[in-house]
Amino acid sequence: MLRPTSTTERRFRGKILGVGTTSGVRIVVGMWERSPFGPFTDVFLEQPDGTSVLLAPDELVAAYVSGTYRFDSVAVVDVHARRTARGLELDAGPLRASIAVGDISPLGRILRIVPKPIARDPRWLAAIDPVARILAPGSGTAGSAGNGRREYYGVTGAHDVTGVSGTWAGESLGSIAPLDPPVAFGFASMPRIPQVVDVETTIREPA
Repeated sequence: MLRPTSTTERRFRGKILGVGTTSGVRIVVGMWERSPFGPFTDVFLEQPDGTSVLLAPDELVAAYVSGTYRFDSVAVVDVHARRTARGLELDAGPLRASIAVGDISPLGRILRIVPKPIARDPRWLAAIDPVARILAPGSGTAGSAGNGRREYYGVTGAHDVTGVSGTWAGESLGSIAPLDPPVAFGFASMPRIPQVVDVETTIREPA
């Protein structure tokens, strides 16, 4: 008789910001206030040719995140995200960006309908995944991750990203653009319209 496989559950609570640029560079920033590794910020970046890069603040975060998502290269650099009156100042190795954040988005208004404890529950997230992919094409709330892991995105709020400027590897990012084509680090992308979302990510993995 097969015995049930035991699992370990890890939870990350914070914000994820996704934005495209006219240079073709697409950026996803995770700003984690609570996690198994303590507070940290990391950056997923996809270049115009589709090459993906993880910018992580230390080796432990780099190992775990690159074991969950797919990247062509990984760099451990100082990653700093400073909130400002307009939005966010990001400094991460070869990436420098000023990102403006606006009002609650149409997606954010929809999310307000669902009580937060339900919105973060993996059972709910697995059930609504097909609907989420219709409402926000390219995104999803449940799916398979690397190394036998299962991941759930519990999004409870969303604001529009209204502007971006800065440089990647010394070259201008240009101005704000849709997150298109969708980034391909994991089972889902951020919405096409640049957003910053409040999220609790649950990752279940074999113990």
